[in-house]
Amino acid sequence: MNKPEAVKTARKHRVIAWLSLLIVIAIGFVFVFIPAFLILPFKSQTASGVSLSYTLKSWSPVVTVVAGLLSIALIVYLWRGGRWLGRVTMILLLAPIAVFVWFARQNHFEWMFNPLPDPAYARAGEADFVDARDMVMSVVINGEAAAYPVRQMGYHHIVQDTVGGEPIVATY
Repeated sequence: MNKPEAVKTARKHRVIAWLSLLIVIAIGFVFVFIPAFLILPFKSQTASGVSLSYTLKSWSPVVTVVAGLLSIALIVYLWRGGRWLGRVTMILLLAPIAVFVWFARQNHFEWMFNPLPDPAYARAGEADFVDARDMVMSVVINGEAAAYPVRQMGYHHIVQDTVGGEPIVATY
């Protein structure tokens, strides 16, 4: 192979390596942020969206580590023969991969659907924050009744309480 052909081949390999690096970063983005986008409070959700979100969230720890290792390998390959602007870009592209690897190990659903920090319970006559038209979830155990406003449950999704001497967890 003569020198001009070798230069063209090397340039072609570098372009393929850059495109591969961008694709790996896009894959990391998909596995981490699509679940966060699909599962949002007060947003209509479908069974297929929840299923896709769960699948991506379950695979994201493995996929992001593989994406991180592939990114490092591609950057090492591209580093040789790279100019300063390309090298700065490579270093900057490591930042989103590091964020994806970290974020894949977080339970961001808890960030969105966090329980009340200090829940307080009120008798029906004292609950001035519940309108007469508000829907409530209710439970009766051993003759004792409790009701939880759906408006609040829609955000927090869970309440722990004791009703009729029995500990319960109500979810919505």
